[in-house]
Amino acid sequence: MSLTAQQAPANPYAPPPAPAPAPPGPARPRLLPDRSHLVGAALAITAALLFGLLLDLGPLGGLRHLRDHESGYADLRASFATGTAAIGQLDKDGRPVVPGTPVALLEIPQLGLREVVREGTAGGVLESGPGHRRDSPMPGQAGTSVLLGRQAGFGGPFGALHNLRTGETFTVTTGQGVRRFRVIAVRRAGDPVPAPLRAGWSRLVLVTGDGPLYAPSGTLLVDADLIDAPDTEDDVLPANPRPLTADALPAAERAMGVDAGAWIPLVLWGEALLLAALALAVGWVRWGRVQSWTVGVPVLAVLGLAVADQVAQLLPNLI
Repeated sequence: MSLTAQQAPANPYAPPPAPAPAPPGPARPRLLPDRSHLVGAALAITAALLFGLLLDLGPLGGLRHLRDHESGYADLRASFATGTAAIGQLDKDGRPVVPGTPVALLEIPQLGLREVVREGTAGGVLESGPGHRRDSPMPGQAGTSVLLGRQAGFGGPFGALHNLRTGETFTVTTGQGVRRFRVIAVRRAGDPVPAPLRAGWSRLVLVTGDGPLYAPSGTLLVDADLIDAPDTEDDVLPANPRPLTADALPAAERAMGVDAGAWIPLVLWGEALLLAALALAVGWVRWGRVQSWTVGVPVLAVLGLAVADQVAQLLPNLI
């Protein structure tokens, strides 16, 4: 047999043949969110904050204001009946009245307004209704008493004050009885200031925001004098001692003040919202979009409202 007809000998230096590729195994499931999921989490946080703030200042805030009015009115009636209503900065035991305590009932029939007035004027207190500035006497006592109320947010109890006219009357009920007041001026920045208060007389100033709703550019003030003002100082209803002076009043309780103390709870609630959004992104990857959103949306909504409530306290207290 010829050499060409024979099989050529194997080359001992040739590399071994490559092994056949193994069949592909099952794909490993993704355990961490990718960029698209993180973007979704960021959008979820933004939506929760925006909707929470809109609901808190708007309809939900209005409902909470109505609830607080009813509970505050019940507490106020009970304190009137038992003679324990606060009539100054200190209670009957000599302790400072807790901010948020109901102290008076303001009724302005022309505006359909009937509001429980609480002690203090920080943003958190004004979420429940009008507040009495703590460095001023109680309505009806000698001196100038000041009440602050929101223009639009949380029910906007003082939103219609601009409709009051000079000469109209309204009443304020405190633990010392019912007092009637007559409007002497409705003014804004730059308007003439009423004549100084006569010695022994009592004046009430109602203050709210002035300008566009939810974005006031100034303040609106309604000045009203006590109708049955005394003629002599012996007939004056004296103002109780006020250890907290105007100079010591916190900035958060002044007109258009913001509550800097809301930063700490805001950071804590914000961290909780961030963790919930990240958990939503991880759950989307591991369990599916429908399941994650079904569980995550209610949690984000609750946390968004909590964060929005702290943000609202960082806004001017007359909004």
